[in-house]
Order: sequence, then structure tokens, then C-alpha cells
Amino acid sequence: MSGKRMQAEWNGKVIAEGETVVVEGNHYFEDGARKKEYFKPSQHTSVCGWKGTASYYSIEVDGKTNDNACWYYPTALPAAKNIENRVAFWKGVKVSPAS
Repeated sequence: MSGKRMQAEWNGKVIAEGETVVVEGNHYFEDGARKKEYFKPSQHTSVCGWKGTASYYSIEVDGKTNDNACWYYPTALPAAKNIENRVAFWKGVKVSPAS
């Protein structure tokens, strides 16, 4: 754990808040930390050699969409079990200490 509450913000809204696990500089939030009303499942996937196949969500806030800006590993490989089903962000989503 990072030991500190973090928040993810995009388009002026906090879309996730909670303690995180940091892997390769990315903060992974528990799935329950995300505000589900802002997330839409995506068909996009990608593969990491040691973490497994990532699935994605697009983020929708106030009529704007950030495609595939959130990812998670629904079935992580053994070396990444600590982030299985946790969500991380990119594409302009700001992660910072919770206020």
C-alpha cells in the first residue's frame, strides 16, 4: 500500500479515491474506490508479459469521454496478483494525494 489516500481526477471530477498499490509508478486503486457512474466498459485490451491481459474502461464526465483511460487486470499473472482487479489511470487522469 502507498499508506496514503490518493484520488484520481479527470475533467474536474474526482473519479476514484482510496489507498493504492504502486507498481511501475502507477497507482492501482481498489475497484470499489472508483465512482462507477463515470466508467463505461471498453472492448480494448493489451498484454503485459508479467502482469497479464489488461481490460479497459472509458471515462465519461459531463458529456466528455476519455477512451480507454482506465485499465485493470481481471486475471493477473502470479507476479501481479497484488493488483488483480485494481484500476489504474493514464491519458490525462491526474492522481494526487486526496484532499
